[in-house]
Amino acid sequence: MLAAAAFAAGCASAPEPYHYLENWLIRDDPVRQFTTHADLIYLQGELYEDMHKVPSMSLHAKTEVGNGRLNGVARVFSPLVATPKDIEQALDWYFRHYHSKGWPIVFVGEGAGGKLLKDYEAAHAEDLKKLGLVASYYTDSSELGFVTDEMIHEIKNEVMRARYRQQWGREMPEGMLGK
Repeated sequence: MLAAAAFAAGCASAPEPYHYLENWLIRDDPVRQFTTHADLIYLQGELYEDMHKVPSMSLHAKTEVGNGRLNGVARVFSPLVATPKDIEQALDWYFRHYHSKGWPIVFVGEGAGGKLLKDYEAAHAEDLKKLGLVASYYTDSSELGFVTDEMIHEIKNEVMRARYRQQWGREMPEGMLGK
């Protein structure tokens, strides 16, 4: 009887799926918030349907938004997802463990993953705005090249505007951003 109670207690406190690093294609270090200006949630075109896809999905995520492409701009979070429930769980975990209220967030989604992320954004629009969502970018394609240097520059500008609003309580004057 005592063993059953201990087992039940152990099950109740088991970590959530997104606690495990292997359920993320990219999950940046929480300390980097002090060297970056925002967080970027990235969902790619392929959905997580079997373990054989993970290496190519990981390579795609790291090529598209990882590997230093956003250094100094954003920490990147790219969960493995297959269903809307997965996105709910991943973003709930992110918000509870990594996010500081008001910290700028950018959503980037491609293909099937992007559609799920876009649907999540639509269902939670008011809450996401309060939490710090400043921009979102979606495409139906899942080809490499969606995240361009121009998009990264645009993301930097959106983040800088959001940080200015947060710190100064007003819109950033024209001409303060670099070209």
